[in-house]
Amino acid sequence: MIEPLHNATYRRLFLSHVLALVATGLTTVALALLAYDLAGGEAGAVLGTALAIKMLTYVAIGPLAGAVAGWFPRRGLLVSLNLIRGGVVLLLPFVTEIWQIYALVFTLQAASAMFTPTLQATVPDIIPDEATYTQALSLTRLAHDLENLLSPALAAMLLLFMSFHWLFGGTVIGLLIAAAIVYRTPLPTFSPGAVESGVGHRATLGLRIFAATPRLRGLLALNMAVAAGGAMALVNTVIYVRDSLGLGDNHVAMAIAAFGAGSMLIALMLPAALEYLRERSVMLGGAVLIGAALTLGLLGPDFLSLLLLWFLLGAGSSLVLTPSGRLLRRSAQPEDRPTLFAAQFSLSHACWLFTYPLAGWLGLYWGLEPLFAGFAILSFAAAAAAWRLWPADDSLALEHVHADLPAGHHHIRDALPVNDGFKHCHTYNVDRYHGYWPGPGRLVRAMRRRRAGQTGSRR
Repeated sequence: MIEPLHNATYRRLFLSHVLALVATGLTTVALALLAYDLAGGEAGAVLGTALAIKMLTYVAIGPLAGAVAGWFPRRGLLVSLNLIRGGVVLLLPFVTEIWQIYALVFTLQAASAMFTPTLQATVPDIIPDEATYTQALSLTRLAHDLENLLSPALAAMLLLFMSFHWLFGGTVIGLLIAAAIVYRTPLPTFSPGAVESGVGHRATLGLRIFAATPRLRGLLALNMAVAAGGAMALVNTVIYVRDSLGLGDNHVAMAIAAFGAGSMLIALMLPAALEYLRERSVMLGGAVLIGAALTLGLLGPDFLSLLLLWFLLGAGSSLVLTPSGRLLRRSAQPEDRPTLFAAQFSLSHACWLFTYPLAGWLGLYWGLEPLFAGFAILSFAAAAAAWRLWPADDSLALEHVHADLPAGHHHIRDALPVNDGFKHCHTYNVDRYHGYWPGPGRLVRAMRRRRAGQTGSRR
């Protein structure tokens, strides 16, 4: 588990990431309390809207981030984005109107939408070995869980001595320190192939790889289950704890921490487990666990039961999210990884964009019990869709025929001529030479296109 930390570059990057996440976790707690302070019983709707704006920003800017990231030095880009985020958070304590929350959340998350995919795409270049990279994924998952565990615990302690407004100051300090660490860390540059094509092509490449790759289509469905469980926990904790149970701010922080604890425990266990278990089984199990935990919410849990329920939601989310980086890494060429990670960032947050406002507004007008039931059904449906979209036989090396490449092309130098194409077998990724996933229907259409081209050239 600590093998990636032997890499000095990754170690510094990881430390910076942890500090930034713990710092922004303070803002998550403070933002929920700020919404309650301004809107009272309608805080869930306000927070749901704010988080929907966050997700909309991620969805809109995420693909663009993968397209333009190669234009800038990684280190300078990451440092600048941390400074921008710190500057925005510095303004939050002075908010007096709900619309101001929405405007600042948009600006803050626009910077985050550029920051996170750039960071995620950097790690495979720093750690090329898959086993070590798997451990790095778990460490990254743990870093994100600190936002849901250590940050609320720290917030609960600080709230004993100060107003929640001061939590925003802690975020600014953490982001400044994180930026300073990255500034002193040399990072690799993107591959030249990452910027050789136009912005439009790069911005949509990751989405096209997702659409064409079966395992990634399954991942997209699983993202919806994660979004259902996470939205219920993050949007409605403050309402359930404060209004339904009549408890205080510290209990809100404890409940959010329970969600992070479940995620963290699974992230610690998964590197060893994935030596023996397939990602597909683990990730499908995570989606089912989320649905089962949401079903338990129909029982009207007391505070201790709520902690267990939130713990299970966090565990199920980690079962899906922790291995997802392995799927992305093996589904694209190195030069295409930034766009694929950006696509995952955008598409996964599109799911959150759907569930966040539902969790806030339907919770307000329906009540929480019907919302638990609806989100449980959504999670089980997502698991079933992923099972259908992601075939059990998910071999990396696939035998396929190129019917579009001309004889003598360097990619088919060792291929065998067959019918109207050239057949060979290798690790298969959708890229410039493989525009679709191999299948009989696709092959027939490609052969027809080739014949039509040959006919046209003879004319």
